[in-house]
Amino acid sequence: MIFKRKAYQKMLNWKKESKGRTALLVKGARRVGKSYVCEQFGEAEYKSVIIIDFTNVANEVKDIFLNESIDLDVLFSKLSTYYNVRLYNRDSLLIFDEVQRFPRARELIKYFVADGRYDFIETGSLISIRQNVQDIMIPSEEESFEMHPLDFEEFLWALGDETTAPFLEECYTKKAPLGQALHRKIMNDFRRYLLVGGMPQSVLEYVKEKDFSASDRAKKRILTLYRNDITKYAFGYEGKVAAIFDAIPGQLSKKEKKYRLSALGKDARLREYEEAFMWLSDGMISNPCFNATNPNVGLALSFDHSTHKLYMADTGLLVTHAFADNSFSGNDFYKAVLFDKLNVNEGMLMENVVAQSLRASEHRLFFYSRSDTNNRANNIEIDFLIKKEGKICPIEVKSSAYRQHTSLDKFRQKFSRHLGESYLLYTKDVMVKDNVTHLPIYMAMFL
Repeated sequence: MIFKRKAYQKMLNWKKESKGRTALLVKGARRVGKSYVCEQFGEAEYKSVIIIDFTNVANEVKDIFLNESIDLDVLFSKLSTYYNVRLYNRDSLLIFDEVQRFPRARELIKYFVADGRYDFIETGSLISIRQNVQDIMIPSEEESFEMHPLDFEEFLWALGDETTAPFLEECYTKKAPLGQALHRKIMNDFRRYLLVGGMPQSVLEYVKEKDFSASDRAKKRILTLYRNDITKYAFGYEGKVAAIFDAIPGQLSKKEKKYRLSALGKDARLREYEEAFMWLSDGMISNPCFNATNPNVGLALSFDHSTHKLYMADTGLLVTHAFADNSFSGNDFYKAVLFDKLNVNEGMLMENVVAQSLRASEHRLFFYSRSDTNNRANNIEIDFLIKKEGKICPIEVKSSAYRQHTSLDKFRQKFSRHLGESYLLYTKDVMVKDNVTHLPIYMAMFL
């Protein structure tokens, strides 16, 4: 089954605009689909393609990079012969898959691009952790983008639906309600997306089997892979990384979702765990969200590094991670969640999927939190802040019916000079009320 991914169009844009002047680095978590879409792109857009998988590459290939870099004619000739692929000037692509496993190949990109004969795409997970970059010069001829799990539109594509998302975008632009019947149908599809998630193998199993249990087994394999990666690659602090990773569901299930280091130990301090948090972020396993303490001066300029929330990069993985020990079996559990028959913290899932959607739209994640111990009426909690056209746009996420948005009102009053549109994401239809744009949560992908 061929998945349609938005990353493909980004690659097309790079090929058209770069014309060989840069290499492309595709960054993303393990099992997010990087290798698959790069191979699909190479086979469709070039006369020939060589794929070098550095997680499982012969020493003979490594020796070519180590010993023949002085003479690129020899280097390319040997690669062509080893892989039995003829290379064509300006019509061949070389893919360095999981290039962080062999940093020397990444360092040589500078010379390959200057040579100009072929195009180069690299993929990488854990690409920026210290041991993968400490002994090489990062090539300036490299441009990059991040590849995330399937967003809701890509999930609909996988289900064979290419008409819903354009209609939703039109409703979003016009702020027009969908109508009760259509909204209910799309919310049902969105809940399926929440449970299955956007990791390609999980989506594939669900589409093939029409079975939540099949997708759950795929997600358990991915979580096991992540734990194995922590053990293998988080040198010297693997215990701290594992502790943070395992505590994510518990932290998000609380009403106050800021990550509490006390959950890791009574005497835990940020300086002791900072590198472990960064490891999960660099591996794109988690999505950190920082408190912007003074949005008047900008989000990135005022964020408090010590106060943050930590979301899973994929909401489907969060579901499996959080409910691995539930007393339900197989599909019974997923159906209970799907039809709202189980007492779970749906707000945790809704916030996580909004964080996932904003990251897929290339937003950095910020929130706003102010506590006044003397007067709780002054407390403000805003789930997310984004910048659009130079203005701050606050976003509140509601998982069920609500009667008021007090924090949003107080935030709008406090920062009115710098404010753009205010959004409330919830489970009902499009509505504009009290100068707040109410959007169904599945429209988060358009923000």
